[in-house]
Amino acid sequence: MNAIDFLERRFGRFAIPGLVRMIVGLNVLVYILGRLNPLVLSWLELDSNAVLQGQIWRLVTYIFIPNYGSIFSALFGHPGTAVDTACGLACLWMIGDNLEEVWGAFRLNLFYLIGMLGTTLAAFLFGAQFSNGMLNLSLLFAFAWYFPNVQFYLFFILPVFVKWLAWFSAATLLWQFVTFESPSFRMAVIASLSNFLIFFGKEIVAKARQRKEVAGNRREFAKSARSESEPLHQCVICQRSDLSHPELEFRVARDGNDYCLEHLPARPGAPCV
Repeated sequence: MNAIDFLERRFGRFAIPGLVRMIVGLNVLVYILGRLNPLVLSWLELDSNAVLQGQIWRLVTYIFIPNYGSIFSALFGHPGTAVDTACGLACLWMIGDNLEEVWGAFRLNLFYLIGMLGTTLAAFLFGAQFSNGMLNLSLLFAFAWYFPNVQFYLFFILPVFVKWLAWFSAATLLWQFVTFESPSFRMAVIASLSNFLIFFGKEIVAKARQRKEVAGNRREFAKSARSESEPLHQCVICQRSDLSHPELEFRVARDGNDYCLEHLPARPGAPCV
């Protein structure tokens, strides 16, 4: 994160506090305008051909079109309705506020800007039609990283941890990534989620390595662990052990061998334990 720290020191004063709140507010406005005139949405969408023809406002306005993907539709069960839009906007507001509290305004601004650039590249270079759906998904992933045990309510009734929503979304995206025939789709997914990869890629790799090391240590410990049928102490003279004769006391002598008290060497200072 050294590069991000440097950018924050140089350009932190230009950050926009409450950025996601502003985006939510403009989403509400666009939703109302879209209800009054559906053509409004077509004027705001990210269309690379239209941008090349001079409609450069589309490079920004697409983020104001309410689009939350299947996750929020599955959560609230009213895809495309005012209820789904309202709940999606409320979740986006909450996610933005919490991420800004963790990162500060500049880092949240930077995360969102990198996501916008990645989405734009995906549209221009690979013809992706992600609009702001993938961008909002990257915010969900970032929120789940920091607040995995926050609960949403499926159909407003059943509690579900946000980490499971993120894992479900990631699994669905991975399945599409693997099974989709077009290599351009795969590159578009990587470009659109570049913000998440830049901010969390190093931590993801480090945690994966840590889990691998922990799993290896557990296997090694299991191999070296003493079996329950193996005695902890066994007298080298009479072969009685703490398992066969639990009433006996044992000592380890200076020679490193175990002895019961009856056969403990009589030399002064012989036992060390």
